[in-house]
Amino acid sequence: MIVPAFNHHAVWAIYKSELSRALRTVWQSLITPVITTSLYFVVFGTAIGSRMGEVGGVEYGAFIVPGLIMLTLFTESIFNAAFGIYFPKFTGTIYEVLSAPVSHFEIVLAYVGAAATKSVVLGLVILATASFFVDLPIHHPVAMLAFLVLIATSFCLFGFIIGIASNNFEQMQIIPMLVVTPLTFLGGAFYSIDMLPGVWRDIAYFNPVVYLISGFRWSFFSKGDVDVEISLLATFAFLLICLAIVGWIFKTGYRLKT
Repeated sequence: MIVPAFNHHAVWAIYKSELSRALRTVWQSLITPVITTSLYFVVFGTAIGSRMGEVGGVEYGAFIVPGLIMLTLFTESIFNAAFGIYFPKFTGTIYEVLSAPVSHFEIVLAYVGAAATKSVVLGLVILATASFFVDLPIHHPVAMLAFLVLIATSFCLFGFIIGIASNNFEQMQIIPMLVVTPLTFLGGAFYSIDMLPGVWRDIAYFNPVVYLISGFRWSFFSKGDVDVEISLLATFAFLLICLAIVGWIFKTGYRLKT
């Protein structure tokens, strides 16, 4: 059996094309999260944080940083990947990509890799901005970067699926705005699940976003709402589910060949 060679030229061409589109609006892409992060710290960190003091032994201003990064990372990862694959569908250039000597794995690697790169950079920009407002310890920097890359990749795959399934730009915004954002706010982005009453705490554990935020927060403070092993397992499970769906899409040609 002959295994086809990895077409790194094609992957690099698509990857570079996707990144160049982001670089054309680099200032808007960077200034917006900086301003948004600053506003969150003014409202939550200063106004509310001064009244709350500490959460689980962590200053509230520092406590919200992982959740704030995740809030932006989720939505931006989905949008970047969804738009990246939807635009070729919209213009019809997707057929040129599908007919080129490029495997499905290479197509996904290029589009999702470019979107994940932009999301990780954005997350690091927010982290750097937050460091100007609070003293932010990172107890496990390697784990923090690993969670950041893993979660960004997972949600970029999720966005890739949304971009393929969407028929118009409005449909691409439904899940990020009406599903992901509310789940993030209810998933402990700005508070600890332990602060909820008993029944609401039990319900919160059915929210998958809780496990992603908890694992990422653990990498900063060595504390989370759930064990880090469970958070890591949940993150990998989400990644594998997205990979399986993407594999099915290319196998059946769903919304790609019509």
